[in-house]
Amino acid sequence: MTPPSPWRATVLTLFPEMFPGPLGVSLAGRALASGLWEIEARDIRASATDRHRSVDDTPAGGGPGMVLRADVLAAAIDAAEIGPERPRLLMSPRGRPLTQARVTELAQGPGPLIVCGRFEGIDQRVIDARGLEEVSIGDYVLSGGEIAALALIDACVRLLPGVMGKEASGTEESFSDGLLEYPQYTRPQLFEGVPIPEILTSGDHAKVASWRRAQSEALTEARRPDLWAQIPPKPPNRPRRQKTPKNKTDG
Repeated sequence: MTPPSPWRATVLTLFPEMFPGPLGVSLAGRALASGLWEIEARDIRASATDRHRSVDDTPAGGGPGMVLRADVLAAAIDAAEIGPERPRLLMSPRGRPLTQARVTELAQGPGPLIVCGRFEGIDQRVIDARGLEEVSIGDYVLSGGEIAALALIDACVRLLPGVMGKEASGTEESFSDGLLEYPQYTRPQLFEGVPIPEILTSGDHAKVASWRRAQSEALTEARRPDLWAQIPPKPPNRPRRQKTPKNKTDG
């Protein structure tokens, strides 16, 4: 029986030398070396057809900067021979924000094709023709999509089976249940006069869990009201029904 293929990221970029970059060290690097996942960085310029290997041109309608050509990028996408089961992503500040839920979906699949834009962007026609899903990692602009692609791949790789040491570490962290993660503490017991919260060393697991949940809720409400607004309200505490005492009969 043929073993399943490892999770694979195929990256289209003008700077293939940027990969694996930081993905080649730590957890992701060890997992890459052991074959738990694969990365392929493909040079978009390899699909250029002129002797200068041109990949961009001036924007139609005028304006500053340059735009990646539709014909060159489409040829690069086609040359990667990506099957229909693999998502086709374009790292873009105008894309839908990347969420932990979407990361989990991507990690559970065969792995995406990721297009890294440069300059002023890419021709809209290739986005439409090749069905690229635009993804953003935040409301800011980078020089290109490579750093964003590295962040997306790292977020996916750490969720792959066998990558993290403890499976629980992937479920008890920020965004896993829609909340920010609770504060963490470790030795020394006393640091610059501040002790570890006593409840965390009490040994009472139920109280620890309750404290952590309360901390996560407080942090989320204060720092991310957008996330907090999506948390379903707690059902109201209903008072227990009191049993009606039976009437005693006179004997």
